[in-house]
Amino acid sequence: MHKGRDFLLAQVSNCVMQHKTLLESLEDHEKQAQDARFRELCTRYLPRMRQHQTMLEEYRATLGEPSGEAFKNVLGFMLGKAKDAADALRNDDFLRVVEDIVMIRQAQDTFGTFAAVGDRLGEARLSEIGRTCEKDHDEMQREFNSLVHDLFVKNAQAE
Repeated sequence: MHKGRDFLLAQVSNCVMQHKTLLESLEDHEKQAQDARFRELCTRYLPRMRQHQTMLEEYRATLGEPSGEAFKNVLGFMLGKAKDAADALRNDDFLRVVEDIVMIRQAQDTFGTFAAVGDRLGEARLSEIGRTCEKDHDEMQREFNSLVHDLFVKNAQAE
């Protein structure tokens, strides 16, 4: 396990990869969604998610390049392709929204940690990114949860 600055860099790099997967999922789901509300949510949140991705990548660049980054990029690419294959099998908005909610919640936890520890570590930018992104992901999670509730009822009542 990494220690010190390498640990911080590894955690930010992991967040960059995780958040990129969420961003790509929203981009895919914006195109694939059959439900207009789902498409609209993806469309509305994509600009903020792109901003978050840029902030994360810029912050990571200030920390340096982690060892094994090339491997992580290949792994991230492969995981993205596996996600694409799984998505192709899920021709259902309900399951896509559930998948997005899982990734949103994972991001919320990571950003909450960044917000809480950034100042303690003397990394004000990490704390700022954490607070901003956690707030936006909290809002997004509430809206995606509301939609999944509606889709659940719709599917459960369908004959």
